[in-house]
Amino acid sequence: MTENYDLAVVGGGILGLAHALAAARSGRRVVVFERDARANGASVRMSGLVTVAGHAAGGATRRAKRSRDVWAEVCSQAGLRIEHEGLSIVARRAEAATALEAYAATEPAPGCAFYRPDDAHALFPQFRGDIAGVFWSPDEIRVEAKSALPKIAAWLEDTHDVAFRWETAVTAIEGDVLRTSRGPVSAQAVVVCPGDDFRTLYGERLAAAGLTRAKSQMLRVRYEEGFELPGAVATDLSVPRMPGLEGLDGVEALRARLEAEQPEHIQHGVVMLASQSADGSLVVGSSRTLEATPDPFQSQAIDDLILEELAAVFGKRPKQILSRWTGTYAFSVDRPLFVEAPEDNVRVVIAGAGAGASAAFAIGEDVVADLFKAG
Repeated sequence: MTENYDLAVVGGGILGLAHALAAARSGRRVVVFERDARANGASVRMSGLVTVAGHAAGGATRRAKRSRDVWAEVCSQAGLRIEHEGLSIVARRAEAATALEAYAATEPAPGCAFYRPDDAHALFPQFRGDIAGVFWSPDEIRVEAKSALPKIAAWLEDTHDVAFRWETAVTAIEGDVLRTSRGPVSAQAVVVCPGDDFRTLYGERLAAAGLTRAKSQMLRVRYEEGFELPGAVATDLSVPRMPGLEGLDGVEALRARLEAEQPEHIQHGVVMLASQSADGSLVVGSSRTLEATPDPFQSQAIDDLILEELAAVFGKRPKQILSRWTGTYAFSVDRPLFVEAPEDNVRVVIAGAGAGASAAFAIGEDVVADLFKAG
């Protein structure tokens, strides 16, 4: 007998789980299909930071703020530890300080502040050397992504009666029937969250969407002397990549200066984002290399660029590198959020800017509301 559900979700990453939560909260019967034995893509390989600052004004900022609120609810209810809160962006150059100070005064950044050098050194003694100031946002939260995703899935199953079909591939969607590697399943509506798999389902449509794949290098490190970070930490390299700062004074001048002074960092898409775990170690990233088929190899030269920027903030490189890994994710220059309806009852949803965790829960609510609006 064919199983019947209100919503089938293809993909067990954070976007898939977000859609499952939105539908389950509205009283619908949900099943999630994941081809692996557990979530193993970008959702568990990135830093686990849920960002609010720096998103483009309008819909992107609204989604980030709503998702952050839902994350807080989920962490409380599912027993997830919030590792830390807040984001510091260390301005190493005057141009970065100009842009960040201007952004702190904008409407999308309530509660944010920019501290000039004397105050910044007093408030953030972890940051060594000459700095032009520090931008602070109190809104960010960070979870350990690798352990958070299984806990959220278990909570959805236990508390919201979401069914999970692990190690089950969906090979075709025909009306309200999903053809899977373990037999057919029926669902009134379907959400496909393929991550960076652009070929298995709706490959022709995705091929025309201008999406590519991005490879990122990450590390977990430990300093010999322990210290506590004031939330996540980023630097100048992040500023030109933050859509919410586009067009502000200082951004273009900073971009030009970075291209002149740190050309290899720019070439390999390196930014420095450090987040702290409960054991004091730091998750540090990352790079961005765009390829249709990213290779699986970690480059020591790129790791060194990341660690060089880390040392510029904290005064020296860490004593230990505990682990290294790569992740891949969908990327689009023009479409940070891809939502399309190949069929009336199907939505294909891709976060195309490596920020799925920061928008997932709001995206899930919006897409589920749209799919079931007639009901």
